[in-house]
Amino acid sequence: MPSYKYVARNVQTNQIVKSKLQASSQKDVYELLKKQGYVVSEINEENEKSELFKSKRVKTKDRVLFARQLSTLINAGLPLVQALNSVIEQTTSKTLKQVITEVTKEVEGGKTFSKCLQKYPKVFNKVFINMIAAGEVSGTLDRSLDRLATQQEKDANIVSKIRGAMIYPALIIFVMIGVVSFMVVKVVPQISVLYTSFPGTKLPIETRVLMSLANVIKSSWLIILIIFIAGIIVLLRWIKTESGNKFIDAVKLKTPAFGKLFQKLYMARFSRTSSTLLEAGVPLLQVLQITSESVSNYYVARSIRNASDQVRVGKSLGDTLKGDPYFLPLVPNVIKIGEESGTTSEMLAKSADFYEKEVEDTVANISSLIEPVMMILLGGVAIIIVLAVLLPIYGLAGSGAINSNG
Repeated sequence: MPSYKYVARNVQTNQIVKSKLQASSQKDVYELLKKQGYVVSEINEENEKSELFKSKRVKTKDRVLFARQLSTLINAGLPLVQALNSVIEQTTSKTLKQVITEVTKEVEGGKTFSKCLQKYPKVFNKVFINMIAAGEVSGTLDRSLDRLATQQEKDANIVSKIRGAMIYPALIIFVMIGVVSFMVVKVVPQISVLYTSFPGTKLPIETRVLMSLANVIKSSWLIILIIFIAGIIVLLRWIKTESGNKFIDAVKLKTPAFGKLFQKLYMARFSRTSSTLLEAGVPLLQVLQITSESVSNYYVARSIRNASDQVRVGKSLGDTLKGDPYFLPLVPNVIKIGEESGTTSEMLAKSADFYEKEVEDTVANISSLIEPVMMILLGGVAIIIVLAVLLPIYGLAGSGAINSNG
């Protein structure tokens, strides 16, 4: 029997009561509380499992596989509940399996599939839910699921390639920090003992900087560590704020080389999502609302919302987006052609194919350029450290200071 949370006022004592009650339905809860002398202001069904799953995420590949399998089974003629039960047996993700089990129970109880999925926003995003809803209305749920799997798979592949391109420079920077830290903490203090035995010797600037850095780290390493950790915590929290999110999104679009890459990514994501939703029969204004929330960039999303406002008053989407600084020219042009020919979803699909290929090519080009640049940078840092350590030794040996001191 389901449990319900309620807020009610006791008529006699005028006391507000917040509690839980098990009953067959909200109506039964209302009637029972009314008999007990309460005026009910709020009743909500409580589902502990649903609350737990709302906070958990599911990998994209598991979600794609779920959509593919369900599409295949429904296309084969299986009823939705039977298809869901079959998918449960094949699902390896524990969280997704539990979610599908709960969804199946509610579908058996008479609720629509899309309505049940809305309870799990961390598992199924708005694109997923709206595609399912459109498929239910049009009677093409299997095709909607197949399109959905394709769309999410393509988007995940692009993001994966971009992340892969970032791994190499991040690894090189990590190695550089490790090498410099080792030299400063371990090597420089030992070498400085030699230099300090020759008080009249003038050391190069790079050597003096390294020695000063070594002294600061040696005497204040705990303070530096605390400041570093606190700085990371503050930065991560700031990024989650509106101002931090705006700043990071602006950096993505304006950083040399990577700016164009991210802009092409957003164009591919907008085009693919819009094409998929339009093909499923979702109204244009709703498509724009969903894509503005799924594009994952504040400025591009703002442009989509502005375009939606213009479309609402009768303007064409292609004309509205034309000249927008956050949209590459090809997108509004293909939309305009699609609007004139009645093939907007097909034209957006071609735009998505083009920009997905562009993203792949750009990632490949950046990856090929990053490697030599990082190697040069790493070599430059190593040369500076070696010169800072060895040049004074050669200077002392050349001046005869070491021999005379011995």
